[in-house]
Order: sequence, then C-alpha cells, then structure tokens
Amino acid sequence: MRWLFLAPLALAACGAVLGPSYRDDSVTIASSANFDANRYVGRWYEIARYPNPFQSDCPGAIAEYGPADTPGVLTVRNICLDADGRPTETITGTATDEGLGRLSVRLQGVPVAAPYWVLWVDEGYRTAVVGAPNGRVGWILNRDPDIPPDRLAAAREVLDFNGYDLDQLQRSVTP
Repeated sequence: MRWLFLAPLALAACGAVLGPSYRDDSVTIASSANFDANRYVGRWYEIARYPNPFQSDCPGAIAEYGPADTPGVLTVRNICLDADGRPTETITGTATDEGLGRLSVRLQGVPVAAPYWVLWVDEGYRTAVVGAPNGRVGWILNRDPDIPPDRLAAAREVLDFNGYDLDQLQRSVTP
C-alpha cells in the first residue's frame, strides 16, 4: 500500500528518520487533559497537515474512529483522498487511549504502535488538533469538510502554542 496515514508516527517510534520536525523541541508540547475518547468517535476530515512522506500521494484524508470490543480502545479507519476529493485507499487499525489525550495507534501492516496526541479539541468536539512529541507530523481535523474561520484560527493558535511552525502547515483537499 503506497499510502499509510499515520505511518510516520509508527516509524518515528522505531527511530527511523522521516524528514524534518515542524516543531521547536524547546517548547513543551501538551496534550488535552480533558480528552474524552467516546466523544472523539466518528468521522473527521483532514483540514490541514504538515508534509510527510507517507501522505505524499494523498492530497486529503478522512479519519474514522469507532468503538472497539475492548474498553479504552477505538477502531481506526483512514481514507486517502485524491486531488478531486475522491477516496483512493484505506488503512485500518486501533487506537488505545492512554489518558490525557494521548493515544497509541497501531495500523495494519505497521509493526509498532505510534504516539498520537490530541493537543486540543473544541468543547463541541467539532475541531481537533493532533500532533506528536517529535513534531514530524501534525493535523487539523474537523467534523465536516468546511471549517469555520474562528475554529481554524483557534486550531492554528494551538499548533503555534505547541511550537509548530505555521508556515509549513499545508491545506488539505476535502470532498
């Protein structure tokens, strides 16, 4: 499979070199202490992301989270979108809730779990910011393809607060 959404996180956990970090590591990164995995369940559209090699053929993405049979675990389904916003590839896996907005994601075909930190989610669970301590990946997600300007601005502020370089953030294709 040429596209693995979140695979950069998994490889980073193995110590593989994935390219630049988009985050100033002198800035403390903070995940969301009041994160509720049950409210995170559902469909999220990728609004913006930092470039990574595993999404280079994937101009946009949709992430779907669902309940799993095991408490504290979510199912994960990531869908790659082409330049016209049409689905092209899918990868599935699980996300284990480790508390404080920190998930450990294991995807099909990827040998290790990877850190997936929810840095912020708005009170209505409509917009989320996700990153990783190493700063090599980061996403702005929204419940529908169109994000209101105020929540986009808030999401960008969260990335900035956590040391991410906003100049490197790229807008994603949405359906």
